[in-house]
Amino acid sequence: MEKPVRLQKFLAMAGIASRRKAEEYIAAGRVKVDGKIRTAMGQQIVPGKHTILFDNKKVEAKEKPIYILLNKPKGYVTTLSDPQGRPIVTSLLHGIQERVFPVGRLDLDTTGALLLTNDGELAQSILHPKFEVHKTYEALVKGQPSQSAIQSLEKGIILEKKKTAPANLRIKRKNKRNTLVIITIHEGRKRQVKKMFQAIGHPVQSLKRLAYGMLELENLQEGQFRILHQKDIKIIFKKKRLYKQKDS
Repeated sequence: MEKPVRLQKFLAMAGIASRRKAEEYIAAGRVKVDGKIRTAMGQQIVPGKHTILFDNKKVEAKEKPIYILLNKPKGYVTTLSDPQGRPIVTSLLHGIQERVFPVGRLDLDTTGALLLTNDGELAQSILHPKFEVHKTYEALVKGQPSQSAIQSLEKGIILEKKKTAPANLRIKRKNKRNTLVIITIHEGRKRQVKKMFQAIGHPVQSLKRLAYGMLELENLQEGQFRILHQKDIKIIFKKKRLYKQKDS
């Protein structure tokens, strides 16, 4: 008989979501153990002995892990369903049979690099702040931020009563109307980049994620995806250098 594991860990191992997201699903009453809704985080189950349902569908043994990098276009939501009927990112994954979920999220109007996988443990490693996985964005912001404003973001500012971790910023180009900034952070607060620039008085006009760690979009066109290999996964966690992009 297999060893007992926590319910949220089992869901992550089965490729339903990261452990953090699985906890949200459990709290929301979307998970059943042997026919009964369980909302306790400490619930332990034995794979193969207990029947686990997620949204009333049986959670099977873990599929072979798959890792996908998608260049997300505007207009797609990074959830697995949408009550408003908007298109979801997984609809772009033509030919992919495995059930995958997005690692993190991008707003409806934000484009760029989006990882999708059925490996909940990897997703947890990428999303948890303690692992400090860098995410790099290209932000077109209104106006021209002053050097002191840029430095304040680099040092960290107070957002919603909590200071942001230090960021790395580089001005790519600017004119009288707006400035194109490359910004690298390792936190994953909701709409963090947009809120950071809003806080210094230079709201974001467009936003694109360029990279997870050193895993870059390269020549991947919007709406296209590629299957990742272990060498790709490894460079997500490399910290030898921050993301560099040649100026256009």
